[in-house]
Amino acid sequence: MMEQLENYILKHISPEPPYLARLYHDTHVRHLYPRMCSGHLQGRILKMLVGMIRPSKVLELGTFTGYSALCIAEGMPDGGELHTIEINDEMEDELTELFSSSPGGEKITLHIGDAASLIPTFGDGWDLVYIDANKRDYTAYYELIMPRLKIGAYIIADNTLWDCKVIAPEDNHDAQSLGIMRFNDMIAEDRRVEKVILPLRDGLTVIRKISE
Repeated sequence: MMEQLENYILKHISPEPPYLARLYHDTHVRHLYPRMCSGHLQGRILKMLVGMIRPSKVLELGTFTGYSALCIAEGMPDGGELHTIEINDEMEDELTELFSSSPGGEKITLHIGDAASLIPTFGDGWDLVYIDANKRDYTAYYELIMPRLKIGAYIIADNTLWDCKVIAPEDNHDAQSLGIMRFNDMIAEDRRVEKVILPLRDGLTVIRKISE
């Protein structure tokens, strides 16, 4: 039933651009853990959310094969800047080539390294941050990011339902599950933000900063 529903949804939303369809296919052929790739539905949602927010300065934590970065760039206004951080240095050449040859790639600057170390070097004034990196460190990323966000800026965090493990904490003690649960609890208690969890794929939390 769920597979049929997903197929129905994909037939009734905006089509996946051909260059993203190729990237999604290549990710599944060439890389381990291809499920980490955003894909058609999530990619169209990211593009639409970015188009609604209209950020000029975006930070992405976790590039993987570049699918989400290209969707974010697609939704950004002309002249916008997307800085994306990937910890796996073996991806650098592939991502550099991808961004140089893809629509919207001129908006993207790739940084190779650990997000927690790089974030403090980037300065302030972010309009949007997309978090899809090490689940163990989501709370650390959040604490680093919040002082650097404008009032009214957004955070979008991926994987916040984590294969439904968040509703069975007594059975899930691995570091990634615990990291996501700590993050969700922190966001729920933070009165500086308004937030909603979208039950899309593995969970997508949209957070808006409303006060310091």
